[in-house]
This record gives sequence, C-alpha cells and structure tokens, in this order.
Amino acid sequence: MNESMVFADEVIDRLKERHPRYHETAYVFLLSALHYVLERLTEPRHISGPELAEGVRELAIQRYGPMARTVLEYWGVERTADLGEIVFALVECGILLKQDDDSPGDFDALYDFEEAFEADYPWGANI
Repeated sequence: MNESMVFADEVIDRLKERHPRYHETAYVFLLSALHYVLERLTEPRHISGPELAEGVRELAIQRYGPMARTVLEYWGVERTADLGEIVFALVECGILLKQDDDSPGDFDALYDFEEAFEADYPWGANI
C-alpha cells in the first residue's frame, strides 16, 4: 500500500467535507502505517493508538527521512491528536473499525513532532 492508492471519489468527498484540514494523502499514509504495524506482528490483533502513532513516525522517517515532519505537516498532520482525528474520520466512513473502548483521545500528546522527527532523529542528524 502506498500514497498513490486512491479512495472512491465519494469517500474522499465525505472526508474533505467533514475534515477539510487534512490532505487526502494523509488518510492513505495512515492506512499504510497501519499496514506497516500489522506486518510486524506475530499474530493479527487490534492496534492501539500509541502503536499506530509510533508506526506513523517510523514509516514517515523511513520514507521521507529528514523531511518527514515537513511532509506530515503539509498534509495537515501536526500532532498525534491529528492522527486520532484521521483514524476516526476513516471509522466514520466505514474504512476502519474500532473497538468500544477506542477514542480519538487515545492519540493525544503521544509525542511532540519536533522531538520525534528532529531532536530524536534516528540517524543523529542535527537538523
């Protein structure tokens, strides 16, 4: 799965109408990150908000290197709470399923983007 994947026009229209701040690529990338996390499990299971947020961080760094934060911010994703909003927008559209105890708050303040993508950059680059 990659960012070239597209949703049906009706799904994109609903997402844009309800959540205009996020670029459609942010939704596709989040699904890619979910797939990335699921691939690393020994058995299929539910993924928590913190696990998915870390998967987003890892995949963004893997794909976009030092530009990861800039790319995410271009798509409207500036904090982990945005990931929760995107997940639940996808739940509303029937793309993802949630468990009863899942909430957008599961994604609140999991990491700071400046620290996660710059100060703690895995290759020790001083950006």
